[in-house]
Amino acid sequence: MLSLFDGALDVPTILKTWYEEEATSNYGAYIPFVGTVRSEYGIEGLSFDVYEPILESWFASWQIKAKEKGAKIKMAHSKGDVMLHESSYIAAVFSPKRRVALEFIDEFVEDFKASAPIWKYDLKDGQRIYAKDRSTAISGSGLLA
Repeated sequence: MLSLFDGALDVPTILKTWYEEEATSNYGAYIPFVGTVRSEYGIEGLSFDVYEPILESWFASWQIKAKEKGAKIKMAHSKGDVMLHESSYIAAVFSPKRRVALEFIDEFVEDFKASAPIWKYDLKDGQRIYAKDRSTAISGSGLLA
């Protein structure tokens, strides 16, 4: 399950919904990860552009990996502006065993940071500035890739 939202994520509602959706699925572990916009670089917040077709394909490949381990993965991300101390990213793994969930959430979050087609901008002094120095090029992207 991949969900995109305009603006900041409602963390309590999303986590509660996911928990309730899987409450009778017989998973022994539910490991959430919540990403929050922190105060640094003098920013007022972050803004996100998402290329949905590639994100959906990337996420589908992770759903297959999760299913192979008997697990399930869910993710929510923001589009547009998210201010300081608000959440822009939530992921959760449901698994019969905790070790699978703990390892899988780590792998998923790290690959998300490296591979997801989401572009981050700093919100500073009323401007939206591409955060190039804190961005990772997506493998295979670029004119000569």
